[in-house]
Amino acid sequence: MSSTLYLLPTPLCNEHILAMTAPYNISIINSCDCFIVEELKTARRYLKALDRNFNIDEKIFLELNEHTSETETAEVFKTLQKHKKIILMSETGCPGVADPGAAIVKLAHVNNVKVVPLTGPSSIIMAIMSSGLNGQNFAFNGYLPKEKIQRTQKMRNLERLAAQQSQWIIETPYRNVNLLEELLSTLAANTKICLAANINSDAEFIKTKTVAEWKISEKAPPIHKVPCVFGIGI
Repeated sequence: MSSTLYLLPTPLCNEHILAMTAPYNISIINSCDCFIVEELKTARRYLKALDRNFNIDEKIFLELNEHTSETETAEVFKTLQKHKKIILMSETGCPGVADPGAAIVKLAHVNNVKVVPLTGPSSIIMAIMSSGLNGQNFAFNGYLPKEKIQRTQKMRNLERLAAQQSQWIIETPYRNVNLLEELLSTLAANTKICLAANINSDAEFIKTKTVAEWKISEKAPPIHKVPCVFGIGI
């Protein structure tokens, strides 16, 4: 039996979940009985929010997250191959993009399993498109190094690259404020920083300013302990 792996993006916030999910995606969800998820509790909550009558108990759920070993990932894939239609869903946004689900997608290609991406939100792409920074040439760099010297060096390297290619990074939400402070103390005054926080929510905050402008802002940006994408541009 040939399998199809559907990549299901999930909303970036808990508001307007049904409105943020394409009707076609819902039809695919209802046709599948196997789900590979990053976190079981939130995946179940999302599916129930789409349809209160969705029968969770009749579905198969397999967890795949940053703690999943290669051996465990291989076992998940073996189970995947036993089903005709399977959904891979991230905690938020697009599976496979800054997401551990990429490991399963890689195995799917190696083993000739059909991969079908579905329409949905990506915080990275939405940050880029709303930033005013270079959208023709950009790079997503994930997390910065933890060690201070390497971290500072990386920031300066990204700033140099930003002259031709906008650079994008993320941080653990509780460290967002610290990261912004580090960027402001490291980068040049005319370098631009975009903060794209709480995308798609009622508290959405997206603003691009130079380092100098951020430093004189009277009000601190609302980025503490919320999902935020940081952009660096010239």
